[in-house]
Amino acid sequence: MKKGIKSTIGVLIALTMLLGTIGCGGSPAPAAESAPAAESAPAAESAPAPASDQEEIIELRVLNYIDLSQAGSVEELDVIWAAFDAAHPNIRVIREDEFEEPFHFSVEAYAAAGTLPDLIYVWPSGRSTTLHTQRLLKDLAPLAARDGLASDYLPLALDPSGQVAGYLAMIPQGITATNAFYVNTEVLSAAGLEPAKSYSEMVAQVPTLRAAGYDTILMPNQSTWVMQSCLFSLVVGRFMGEDWDQRILSGATDFNDPDFIAALDFIKQMYGDGVLPQSSLALDYGEGPGLFATNTAAYYIDGDWRVGAFITDSTTGEALIDPARQNDFFITVFPDIDVPGVKFNRSNSAVLGTGWGMNANIEDGSDKLEAAWTLLKWLVGKDVQTFRLRLGGISTPSRTDIDMASLPLEPLQVSLANLGNEYDIATVVVDGVFEGPVYTPLNDGLQALGLGTQTSAQVAELTQAAFEAWKAE
Repeated sequence: MKKGIKSTIGVLIALTMLLGTIGCGGSPAPAAESAPAAESAPAAESAPAPASDQEEIIELRVLNYIDLSQAGSVEELDVIWAAFDAAHPNIRVIREDEFEEPFHFSVEAYAAAGTLPDLIYVWPSGRSTTLHTQRLLKDLAPLAARDGLASDYLPLALDPSGQVAGYLAMIPQGITATNAFYVNTEVLSAAGLEPAKSYSEMVAQVPTLRAAGYDTILMPNQSTWVMQSCLFSLVVGRFMGEDWDQRILSGATDFNDPDFIAALDFIKQMYGDGVLPQSSLALDYGEGPGLFATNTAAYYIDGDWRVGAFITDSTTGEALIDPARQNDFFITVFPDIDVPGVKFNRSNSAVLGTGWGMNANIEDGSDKLEAAWTLLKWLVGKDVQTFRLRLGGISTPSRTDIDMASLPLEPLQVSLANLGNEYDIATVVVDGVFEGPVYTPLNDGLQALGLGTQTSAQVAELTQAAFEAWKAE
């Protein structure tokens, strides 16, 4: 197993070098007609043998989500896609690469026009709610059962109950912890401090850090989803308990619950205590890694996926935080919230990771279905997950047959791999359970709390009203 993985990764890297010699450089990989010879690429798992020249070419439109500023992103484009192209000359992939809001705008536009691509990068809920609730994605369970995927994936990954559609609308490439608490011991040591173990300890550090020219927590909150996904989901779980979402959905309580309002009050308190500066509301999400790497703050809040922004970019050989310096950083979960009303600490918010889904309109039994399924399996398969794990694209893979010990991980990746040992309870992510019409006023309200334009009770009331309107529909 170990030898096979190393061999695959070696071929992938060799393919990247080959692509560089034929003029790809740092640009996204072209469609299949520009791919190198099939023998240069690894064979896609469970894939049919490469087709003959006489076989009909099948075109697949793909909407891909990728942050081109993240380490290894160019290599990912070149290697993952070119490897598939080379192994399958009868499948021509026409790929569109987008990130953040432009990606989501494209999804909604395609859905409204009835022109969805054949394969789509998908969330199990949240930002992909339209795809799930309108049943625009094909149920992949029959194909997964036919090919025995259950033997190679975590049970959670193929459990349809974790997806808003209620069926296997996508196959995730990993499991995602939406709160990762990045600690910069360089900054703390310079200020004569130790990492805070509780919220009250962090509050006590604010004046010392400020006097030394540092912020306490860096968290770019200009995009409204960030606070809700990367911090508030953890906070509301600690205040309301593990099953808080089900109690709201069942009508046992609602968003006006005093514990929910207490969770909102805590977010407001963070701004008032100076732990989270109000200026964070004007910071673009993409600015976070660079600011943290240059020692602007002692702590940084983001998701586990953000580690990929700090590690060595295999294309340039450069890292935002040099591997030797990474030993001065570590990743844990938000410290104990030692205020009245908290049900438990040592918890995190987690959800199925993103993955891939297929257009529901692709005809069953067709050659196009088999081509799309072959590509989908490749994109969530062992070789690609191993490759993306090495580059920091995923932290906890959905595959069970990856030899983690064989991978040359950097210190921050090792720290992230230990994140699961830093908490005992995983609670839901708000936008992983509730749909857009419900979480949108909450997202906006969390920003309003920081700006002082709404009270916690008002945010709760608006969220409950949105929930009731959603139920009525």
